[in-house]
Amino acid sequence: MEKRQLGRSGLRISRMALGTMTWGGDTDPDEAASQLVAFVDAGGTLVDTADLYAGGEAERMLGELLSDLVPREDVVLATKTVARRSDGPFGGGASRGALLSALEGSLQRLRTDHIDLWQLHAWDSGVPIEETLSALDYAVTSGKVRYVGVSNYAGWQLATAASHATVPFVSGQFEYSLLERGIEREVVPAAAHHGIGLLPWAPLGRGVLTGKYRTGTPADSRGASAEYAGYVEHHRTERAARIVQAVTTAAEGLGTSPLAVALAWVRDRPGVAAPVVGARDTGQLTGSLAAEDLTLPPAIRSALDDVSGIEFGYPERGTR
Repeated sequence: MEKRQLGRSGLRISRMALGTMTWGGDTDPDEAASQLVAFVDAGGTLVDTADLYAGGEAERMLGELLSDLVPREDVVLATKTVARRSDGPFGGGASRGALLSALEGSLQRLRTDHIDLWQLHAWDSGVPIEETLSALDYAVTSGKVRYVGVSNYAGWQLATAASHATVPFVSGQFEYSLLERGIEREVVPAAAHHGIGLLPWAPLGRGVLTGKYRTGTPADSRGASAEYAGYVEHHRTERAARIVQAVTTAAEGLGTSPLAVALAWVRDRPGVAAPVVGARDTGQLTGSLAAEDLTLPPAIRSALDDVSGIEFGYPERGTR
């Protein structure tokens, strides 16, 4: 798998990341092990998790696999924090105490002495940004964290944090796909200005871009589950149907899958370092890994850009 620089940092990562949001829930330990081995065998390096996923179980499962199955040094280990984990005074949020407490918990669950990429999962309006950034600075200078990033920040939040940081942010995780291009208005320009690489989550439009929901809701899909039905339904719109049709037509013309077309489109967008791909099982992951060999022809990329385009106005396009 091709490697890319993450932002303006010296960190090189695979141009696809393995997400673990379902680990400890829909994905059991045996299936997680199979996914991790398949990903690393394909040349993947960046594995992303969070202390929120399955109440910490995803981190715990990943830590066990990195101890017993895949060498820790073969993986760029990324995790996230800020989400509320408990009712205690340090059980969530972006205060210095909460962040450093969360860091120790993640290190223990992941069975490691350092995290390669530690990310703020969300903006915390109740904490001065200087306090949050001081915790990141300590995490890096102590050697417990190598690089830092953010997730789900608005454009002004990303620019504010990056402008005040003493340790540069190298990454930003945001929902980004043919169905969700909103970050192109302000987040993408802010990230480019500050040298921050993009790690898109839900690059397959929460599964909708695979085409599996074109004629209904498969019984074994996330859309049919009580936990994820609303998550998927968000992108089941008339606009989405038109985009899925365009992706399907492109896939038929290229002799590949809609999944591969959708993933290749977002992977090669300006500023993107690596889409974060989650999978219920190894079969789904194999489909994503197959997209590594696909580069979209300019005409198809242009057609997909057009059908999925978003409106830009003042101030993004100036006063013309």
